[in-house]
Amino acid sequence: MVVFCFLVDQKRKIKRTKPVAGSCSRCRRGASVAEIITKTRFCYVPIYWRSSKAIVCTFCDATLKTYP
Repeated sequence: MVVFCFLVDQKRKIKRTKPVAGSCSRCRRGASVAEIITKTRFCYVPIYWRSSKAIVCTFCDATLKTYP
Protein backbone atom coordinates (compact mmCIF):
# COMPACT_ATOMS: atom_id res chain seq x y z
CA MET A 1 0.00 0.00 0.00
CA VAL A 2 1.39 3.37 -1.03
CA VAL A 3 0.13 6.67 0.37
CA PHE A 4 1.22 10.00 -1.06
CA CYS A 5 0.68 13.21 0.83
CA PHE A 6 1.52 16.35 -1.15
CA LEU A 7 -0.30 18.91 0.97
CA VAL A 8 2.20 21.70 1.48
CA ASP A 9 1.27 25.20 2.53
CA GLN A 10 3.24 28.26 3.43
CA LYS A 11 2.06 30.86 5.93
CA ARG A 12 3.58 34.31 6.15
CA LYS A 13 3.14 36.26 9.38
CA ILE A 14 4.30 39.81 10.00
CA LYS A 15 5.75 40.02 13.49
CA ARG A 16 6.73 43.70 13.78
CA THR A 17 6.59 46.79 11.61
CA LYS A 18 8.40 50.10 11.74
CA PRO A 19 7.68 53.11 9.51
CA VAL A 20 10.31 54.02 6.95
CA ALA A 21 10.88 57.20 4.96
CA GLY A 22 9.68 56.84 1.39
CA SER A 23 6.69 55.52 -0.44
CA CYS A 24 5.53 52.49 -2.40
CA SER A 25 6.57 52.51 -6.07
CA ARG A 26 3.24 50.93 -7.10
CA CYS A 27 0.56 52.90 -5.27
CA ARG A 28 2.55 55.90 -3.88
CA ARG A 29 1.38 55.22 -0.29
CA GLY A 30 3.51 54.76 2.84
CA ALA A 31 5.95 51.89 3.35
CA SER A 32 7.32 50.16 6.44
CA VAL A 33 10.07 47.73 7.42
CA ALA A 34 8.56 44.45 8.61
CA GLU A 35 10.00 41.38 10.31
CA ILE A 36 8.40 38.42 8.54
CA ILE A 37 8.25 34.80 9.68
CA THR A 38 7.55 32.22 6.96
CA LYS A 39 6.43 28.71 7.99
CA THR A 40 6.29 25.82 5.53
CA ARG A 41 4.12 22.87 6.52
CA PHE A 42 3.85 19.40 5.02
CA CYS A 43 0.66 17.53 5.97
CA TYR A 44 0.02 20.02 8.80
CA VAL A 45 3.46 19.39 10.33
CA PRO A 46 5.78 22.42 10.37
CA ILE A 47 9.05 21.41 8.75
CA TYR A 48 10.74 24.75 8.02
CA TRP A 49 10.57 28.30 9.34
CA ARG A 50 12.50 31.32 8.24
CA SER A 51 12.73 34.84 9.59
CA SER A 52 13.59 37.78 7.35
CA LYS A 53 13.10 41.52 7.03
CA ALA A 54 11.38 43.23 4.14
CA ILE A 55 10.09 46.61 3.07
CA VAL A 56 6.34 46.29 2.52
CA CYS A 57 3.61 48.72 1.51
CA THR A 58 1.12 49.55 4.25
CA PHE A 59 -1.74 50.00 1.78
CA CYS A 60 -1.43 47.36 -0.98
CA ASP A 61 0.74 44.86 1.02
CA ALA A 62 3.28 44.55 -1.80
CA THR A 63 6.79 43.38 -0.88
CA LEU A 64 9.18 45.97 -2.26
CA LYS A 65 12.53 44.58 -1.08
CA THR A 66 13.58 41.55 1.00
CA TYR A 67 16.60 41.25 3.27
CA PRO A 68 17.88 37.85 4.50
